[in-house]
Amino acid sequence: MTHPGKRIRKAREGVDHVKLYPLNEAVQLVKDRAKSKFDETIEVAMNLGVDPKHSDQQVRGVVNLPNGSGRSARVAVFAKGAKADEARAAGADVVGAEDLVEKVTAGDIDFDRCIATPDMMPLVGRLGKVLGPRGLMPNPKVGTVTNDLPAAIKAQKGGAVEFRVEKAGIVQAGVGKASFSADQLAQNIRAFADAVAKSKPQGVKGSFIKRVAISSTMGPGVRIEPSSLFGG
Repeated sequence: MTHPGKRIRKAREGVDHVKLYPLNEAVQLVKDRAKSKFDETIEVAMNLGVDPKHSDQQVRGVVNLPNGSGRSARVAVFAKGAKADEARAAGADVVGAEDLVEKVTAGDIDFDRCIATPDMMPLVGRLGKVLGPRGLMPNPKVGTVTNDLPAAIKAQKGGAVEFRVEKAGIVQAGVGKASFSADQLAQNIRAFADAVAKSKPQGVKGSFIKRVAISSTMGPGVRIEPSSLFGG
């Protein structure tokens, strides 16, 4: 059995792993323990009252964090002609059509987000087995299949965060950086929680958001009182 190192033990000091903290207090506890030499990502994990094995209990969506995510993603756009020019002008990092399909098929995936115009989807659909497992497949439900490329590119490069329930009924995402102010992080977390709450499947009865915790990349998890996510 391995024992946690000195740094981890110190980070855990002052954190009650059973207590449910109000959001603002939880954020401050996490920020105070993010002491790495790099700017740690602040992550939120939510256990939901769903069974993802059932198709009518899927939870998926996208939220634009009010203070951004703290990182600028490399964005690829599948588009042709004038739309391709529009994508480049809007700041897309990779733009293409058949040529981009060939690159992706060969395993050359040098981007973090993927957008496609609707007319490109028959072509992009062939890449489902490559892009799907990586969470990169364009989807109209999360705004990545669209003709409004400037807005989509801006969202994907900045504060747009996609979420999708995993097998264990958990959604999780990075919602900022340790360098953000406590207020900025709290606002982002509330926006994320609100988007997840609004994605509750109609057939789900009872409590939807069961447990919530936040942590920094190298820090301990801090549990949050779910009701505090939806206050002021």
